[in-house]
Amino acid sequence: MPSFEYKGISGEKNTYADGVIEAINEDEAAYRLRQKKIIITSINEVKGRAKKVQDKSKSSSLSFLENFGSIKTKEIVLFTKKLSTMTRAGLNILDTLQMAKNQVNDKKLKVIIESITQDLQGGTDIAGSFKKHPKVFDNIYVNMIKAGEASGKLDIFLDKLVGILEKREKIKSKIKSALMYPSIILSVATLVTIFMIWKVVPVFENMYGGMGVELPGPTLFLIGANKFITGSGGITSLVIILIIVFAHSFTIKRSDSYKSFMDKFILKFPLFGKIIIQATIARIALIKANLFAAGVDVLEILDIAKSSTNNVHFVTALEQVKRGVFSGEDMSKLVEKEIIFPPTYSQLIAVGEKTGNLEEMFTSIATYYEEEFDNVVDNLSTMIEPLSMVIIGAIVGTLLIAMYMPIFNAGSVVG
Repeated sequence: MPSFEYKGISGEKNTYADGVIEAINEDEAAYRLRQKKIIITSINEVKGRAKKVQDKSKSSSLSFLENFGSIKTKEIVLFTKKLSTMTRAGLNILDTLQMAKNQVNDKKLKVIIESITQDLQGGTDIAGSFKKHPKVFDNIYVNMIKAGEASGKLDIFLDKLVGILEKREKIKSKIKSALMYPSIILSVATLVTIFMIWKVVPVFENMYGGMGVELPGPTLFLIGANKFITGSGGITSLVIILIIVFAHSFTIKRSDSYKSFMDKFILKFPLFGKIIIQATIARIALIKANLFAAGVDVLEILDIAKSSTNNVHFVTALEQVKRGVFSGEDMSKLVEKEIIFPPTYSQLIAVGEKTGNLEEMFTSIATYYEEEFDNVVDNLSTMIEPLSMVIIGAIVGTLLIAMYMPIFNAGSVVG
């Protein structure tokens, strides 16, 4: 998205203001600045080298710990809960942060809390202090704090933020558990197959060699597989797999077209694609509901919602919706045009637009898709357990039949 460098005067504080804002075009940038009560004196699009320099200076402001270390989501949730509880008890933000810092266990988070405290003491607002650490506190986190700070109800919005973080973690955990079981089964089945071909097949090969029995095709195939695995073929295959994994990780970070292809493939993948779509929509709807409650501008809400997913197709769809809303179209009709969103989603938004209560409707949408998500994951877990036993049994059974087939053939000939 284009970036625009602006200079002006803040109407609220009557002070000089400058910075950079991302927007679809100059008109939207100016509109959003006016919403923030900034009187614009100049606005220009940041292009080429200037933008790169700015991005570089922005990234250099991040601490070493943020660039080379990660903080668990669980730690951030606990920290936010502490902030919420102590703020609700009436403590000021500086005392709250100091007490929270003494209670957290993560050393990296302690350093970041100390940095936030120093920024607040230097006159930076609360949201601005958190915004300086984007790898720990994302766009959604910062905007919820900003809304709480602006409304004077920081404790309430911290509570809402805890809910968002906990539900996001719950969804991630359920997706991981849904994917983990089949991954484990596939890994076990592969290891069992390799072990039997590597260790068991040679025993039968030596036995059949002494008997002088003619070997059938399936048995010869297993013997050939054994020679391939124990020879240079096994090492070659392992190297090829590692190269493919490395190439995938490298390309998906640097090629937009490849990432787009993989994101689409994941969403189209049988059953699991549906789970990811439902989880993403539930997360987007929950964020929208909370931001509408905070009175955040609809364009900014759509912009923030994009940061809730890294799937290119969802981000593109939300960007298209944002462009249409900026042009004056209804959100429900714009969502209906984007095939990535199911029809139910646009229909429920249309109801919210008619009743004039989008906050409540997006909360209902989030609840609806969370329940759908939970049902699909539960059904998947119930189905995979017996299916996995059948798959492993079929693999082992097929291998045993192929190895014992020469004996069966010899018995039939003697008979």
